[in-house]
Amino acid sequence: MARTKKQSFQTPKGTFDILPSEQKYWEKVREVFKNVSMHYGFGRIDTPIFEDADLYEATVGETTDIIERQMYVFKSKGKDTLALRPEGTASIARSYVENGMINLSQPVKLSYIGPMFRYEQPQSGRYRQFHQVGFEILGDQDPVYDAQIINVFLKFCAQLGLKNLNVEVNSIGCKQCRASYRTQLLRYYKPRLRGVCADCKKRAKLNPLRLLDCKEEKCQPIKANAPSLVDNLCKECHDHFKLVLEFLDELAVPYSLNPHMVRGLDYYTKTVFEVFLEDEHLEGGSEKTHKKSKLAIGGGGRFDDLIKMVGGKSTPAVGAALGMERVIGVMKKQGIKVSDHSKPQVFLVQVGDLGKKKCVKLFDELSDAGLHVLESFGRNSLSSQLRIADKFGAKMALIIGQKEAIDGDVIMRDMESGAQENIPIEKIVKTIKERIKK
Repeated sequence: MARTKKQSFQTPKGTFDILPSEQKYWEKVREVFKNVSMHYGFGRIDTPIFEDADLYEATVGETTDIIERQMYVFKSKGKDTLALRPEGTASIARSYVENGMINLSQPVKLSYIGPMFRYEQPQSGRYRQFHQVGFEILGDQDPVYDAQIINVFLKFCAQLGLKNLNVEVNSIGCKQCRASYRTQLLRYYKPRLRGVCADCKKRAKLNPLRLLDCKEEKCQPIKANAPSLVDNLCKECHDHFKLVLEFLDELAVPYSLNPHMVRGLDYYTKTVFEVFLEDEHLEGGSEKTHKKSKLAIGGGGRFDDLIKMVGGKSTPAVGAALGMERVIGVMKKQGIKVSDHSKPQVFLVQVGDLGKKKCVKLFDELSDAGLHVLESFGRNSLSSQLRIADKFGAKMALIIGQKEAIDGDVIMRDMESGAQENIPIEKIVKTIKERIKK
């Protein structure tokens, strides 16, 4: 019989395990997501993690990085072409149409949280499986909702404790304004195409607006001097954007204009924005200087054409999303304290067979009373169990040995002071609850 070769497995490239020690950060983000959603009237929606691949190709844009390089596409056993969702908004639009949400009172406010998938080179804060939190307002074109989405986004970040945030905003107009702007942009880039990257040469032919989305260093000086889209808006788009900025001023939202921002998805119209963490760091050299760097943690914008793209009626909408991994990384970097709800209130310590039997029953009674209780029933040493209780940060230890089991008592030990007292076992649950309240 052939020997089975020993195998060793690791997480797939670009993925990671969220260990128990990290869960407190994830729970904090989920808690704030739930709180903000409730207070601003967003109803939670969960869509499938895979969809018809055509949904993304029809909405995100054939020349975007997501479609060209990053989508996980596969054939089902029924020969359907499916894709793991690379972003959340297209699925929301599909659900809005499929479930007849147009018949609900408008606007419809939806929020989501969950994993997304993109095949790209993993780096700090960027993974192949990542998680997003998103907020969408569908069914109203009033610019007040553009400002509200931005404000909700910042409220979310503020409740997490994030500091040094700035919003960059722009308007990319509608199809009408972009047509004339595209001509200007191509006229500007044509004599400069030799100096841009290979992707930008391709973008100039297929989707010129994507030229402004390039992140390659060699293209930045050329992009910086390109014509501004804001200067080419039609009257409707100009007036819309002017009101968005006035609402942001009224809300005292800190923002700056970025006339070359377009975002990386084709379905955006009019308002687009990104939220950045501004970080000061020291640069080397004979004289160390402070330099500000920017880290994008999320963004969004208006997508008035998207609902129609997926088979619905023409419906205005606006939304935003942020990456949970990126946000959690910032929380750690800024030293934001997060409560660890995994700390037990009570730790059960047993000595001897009779003490263990009583503790097994008491464990259930404490849990049924809503108390967070831990144990180490596999150990018999009193000192080792107390060390574990201390390691987990338990407030109290309940000790039952042979004598306590026979007498019907429990030794209640305050783990901070070391003070101990004997409590009748039938009164221990009530006593623990009273102590915790105090």
